[in-house]
Amino acid sequence: MIQRRTLLKSGAAVALGAPALSGLAQQAVTLKFHTFMSPQSNVWLAMHKPWMDKVEKESGGRIKFEGYPAMQLGGTPVQLYDQAKDGVVDVVWTLPGNTAGRFPRIEVFELPFMMSNAEATSKAYWEYVQTVAPDEFKDTQVLALQVHGPGVIHTVDKPVKSIADMRGLKLRAPTRQVTKLMGVLGATPVGMPLPQIPDALSKGTINGCVIPWEVVPSVKVNELTKFHAEFDPAGGSLYTTTFVMAMNKAKYNSLAPDLKKVIDNNSGMATSAWLGKVQQGNDVPGRKTASDRGNTIYTVSAAEAQEFRRKSRTVEVEWVEDMNKKGFDGKKLLDTARSLIEKHTKTTKA
Repeated sequence: MIQRRTLLKSGAAVALGAPALSGLAQQAVTLKFHTFMSPQSNVWLAMHKPWMDKVEKESGGRIKFEGYPAMQLGGTPVQLYDQAKDGVVDVVWTLPGNTAGRFPRIEVFELPFMMSNAEATSKAYWEYVQTVAPDEFKDTQVLALQVHGPGVIHTVDKPVKSIADMRGLKLRAPTRQVTKLMGVLGATPVGMPLPQIPDALSKGTINGCVIPWEVVPSVKVNELTKFHAEFDPAGGSLYTTTFVMAMNKAKYNSLAPDLKKVIDNNSGMATSAWLGKVQQGNDVPGRKTASDRGNTIYTVSAAEAQEFRRKSRTVEVEWVEDMNKKGFDGKKLLDTARSLIEKHTKTTKA
């Protein structure tokens, strides 16, 4: 009897202690971070990993990340946003433009000659979504919104110095608006995710691609192309691409309040600006990998860029009309994005 009483008491103690133990366990969380970028890319090494390290450190190690670059958890780059939405993974970094037309209002930042520098434009992009498109990413907890540095034209056999040189070139473009731009400029646009570029270039499926300098080494574009056309900043930037870092809503909501605060402190405009700034900052070493190989880099002057600007105006007009058909005020969205870029550019050093 005494033995039984002791067992019952100890059993009760274990039962009473169980909620406290599980409460402690719930406070620590491991998050899966998934992206299409390669583990050697600047984006992964200089942006994603430092961001994860900072969150881990500020949480006192109670938030831990498992990082999966290069689609290591399966699926395709096109499926990344839905992986976060559906809870297949916890955090993703991806291109909204991978799913053409799904996030139409943020395409305004991908229109020709819109961006100034990536830091200022990323701030504008964040503020734009908060103010005029708050439901664009409603299925997830948005952590950051950013753009890359100015887009550059990279070609295998033929230099591009004018619009006439674009004619007949099969050029890979990243998103719906940039694909349209390539078509308007006379090229044959080919849409494909970034990881497919090396294979397509080496097989001759495409004659070139448009990507920013920073990503060039990670997809061997410095080795697989010989010619590069960049635009003098005085004449504006040909294009940029929008990105989103998004978290599964249920996972975010399940976090302890202090851990939520750590995520919040590493989200928003400042984080968006930092990501944009770091990404564009890596344009310089990316460009050097091409010049070191003796590749030809042509700078389209501000005067020469006017021809590209005139021709590309069609893309902007079509986007405004498209927004109007969808029930949005296209011109108002365009004007808002422009004024936000201008505002943030004035207060951000390039």
